[in-house]
Amino acid sequence: MSAPSPAPSEKGILQFLEICDSFYPADAVDASVEQQRNWYDALCARFDRPLPPDMIFADGMVQRIPIRRYRPRKISTRTILLYLHGGGFVVGSLESHHAICAEIADAAGAELVSVDYRLAPEYRWPAQTDDGFAVLKHLLSANNKVVLIGDSAGGNLAAGLALRARDEELSGIVGQVLIYPTLGGSLDAGSYVEMAEAPGLTTADVAYYREILQAPVGAEIAEPLNASSLAGLPPTFITVAHFDPLRDDGRQYAARLAAEGIEVQFREEPQMVHAWLRARHMSDGARDGFRAVCEAVKHFATA
Repeated sequence: MSAPSPAPSEKGILQFLEICDSFYPADAVDASVEQQRNWYDALCARFDRPLPPDMIFADGMVQRIPIRRYRPRKISTRTILLYLHGGGFVVGSLESHHAICAEIADAAGAELVSVDYRLAPEYRWPAQTDDGFAVLKHLLSANNKVVLIGDSAGGNLAAGLALRARDEELSGIVGQVLIYPTLGGSLDAGSYVEMAEAPGLTTADVAYYREILQAPVGAEIAEPLNASSLAGLPPTFITVAHFDPLRDDGRQYAARLAAEGIEVQFREEPQMVHAWLRARHMSDGARDGFRAVCEAVKHFATA
């Protein structure tokens, strides 16, 4: 008899998982990618609240890449926040992370730009990172300072953009905030084994997303954890969920950054699962974690 899958006990996060589990129909796995994306956006909206008062947002384009700009009522810095959404490189959109982006912009008192990068399987790697980099270069070309932010797959993109900007000697990135990022760790070790059947995301899910993205094995931009050097990267904040196969990617990346002299703050949310940002209005642990994310963003943006 196999041991039970590790699971949290916090009431709010258990309620969150119950809602997620009941949202999709039994045959959801057979649905089209387009339908999966529609369901994902709808599920994300299920947990949102109205935007902060007087939040202004507008859609636009950067080199044919859709973006959404958020401007809160009170601006306390000229630094721009650049957000890369999660969703396994397959789902996710400007809509799925609409409220999250607005709340971060409001808490940091900074303008935020969210990127609607191209998705797999229609577009394989490096389309996603190329789109993010094009928007980043556009912002930096206007002498803006930028804080990179991303969750899950978006955390991978944010970390990769920081590496690519360093390699191309682009200045102006003043911080990166990586939220339960996937960074290219071994699927046969650590949390990928311990949390292989964790609620919310399994190791099999991670393997599926990697396969559909088709990034070359060993490509440092796609696997930041395996980069030969992390020297020269910006100050970094990393937060992970304990009950998440991606957990050790963040742990190990934080340790490597610290070893190479990079300013790094690391948090592990003890009762959280993957995608806990969604539960920020119903879970005490997620609420505390989100507050820490916003504080880190504001710190980098106003330093």
